[in-house]
Amino acid sequence: MAVDGVGLTRPWAGVGVYTTQILRAMAVERPDCRFTIYVPGLPATRGGRLRPGTGRSREGRLELPISEGVEGSRSISYRQIPNIPFIGRHVQWPARLRRLKPDVFFGAAGALPLMDVGSPSVITVHDLAIYRHAGWFPPRQPLSTRWVVPSSLSRADRVIAVSSNTARDTEELFGVPRSRIAVVPHGVSPGLRPMSGEELAAVRERFQLPERFVLFVGTIEPRKNLLTLLEAWAMMRERPDLVIVGGWGWNYEPIRERIGRLGDKVHHLDAVEPTDLPAIYNLARVLAHPAWYEGFGLPPLEAMACGTPVVVSDSSSLPEVV
Repeated sequence: MAVDGVGLTRPWAGVGVYTTQILRAMAVERPDCRFTIYVPGLPATRGGRLRPGTGRSREGRLELPISEGVEGSRSISYRQIPNIPFIGRHVQWPARLRRLKPDVFFGAAGALPLMDVGSPSVITVHDLAIYRHAGWFPPRQPLSTRWVVPSSLSRADRVIAVSSNTARDTEELFGVPRSRIAVVPHGVSPGLRPMSGEELAAVRERFQLPERFVLFVGTIEPRKNLLTLLEAWAMMRERPDLVIVGGWGWNYEPIRERIGRLGDKVHHLDAVEPTDLPAIYNLARVLAHPAWYEGFGLPPLEAMACGTPVVVSDSSSLPEVV
């Protein structure tokens, strides 16, 4: 299997977590298979292979952890996507794939190269929000949104949708026959579990978390409907603190301004390691996830895995998740 590992360049983000966990699971379930994972823009070692832990990421290097501690990991290797804008990914890489002739190509990030890869292909569709509500996104969209994703959906032999709602969007927006779509919901990482004692105390102290708080986890942007959450929180007579975990996304300024007017009971945590998130879920009294639209919505599922109650909006995929 040849795998698009572009999600591994942001291993803390949703597609990166998905790529890592699903490939780990497949390596265990099918130790007889070989997995060649292609990652972009990294210095290659001899033979074009990449060692785990080389390259760049948020902390200065790309983590390629899939083969660590996985039974059958010797069947996993890494190669580099040619590092030439557009041509490298959409022309040179598929030419190499046609020579390699894998049994299947897996587009874990939801897209195929524009040129034919020469093998049966499967892609995972994570979110089609931009095609439903373009106003939630920057007006100028990349080539991938305008051409690559629509082209990929028309050419893929099979499409994995992460929710029934996303499957409906795939069918209605792009005319993909239902017979080509399989709904495979997300799972949760093994570290997401109920916790107690010293583990929680250490994280509470490190982030200076209050005793009682409502939690939001996600990118701070209009589609997450944070302004509604902030207004609802401000109307409460006896307010617990509100902790917002996530980076600043597109058009965040009105949200940031509102947070600034609400005082010191609203806390924003930007740089949170994935290993700390389970404890933060456990410490919260409730997770609020009022998003207007989600392709799936991992934070509610992750919070429930930690035993934390959740409140979500009645829209898109979220009723399926909870």
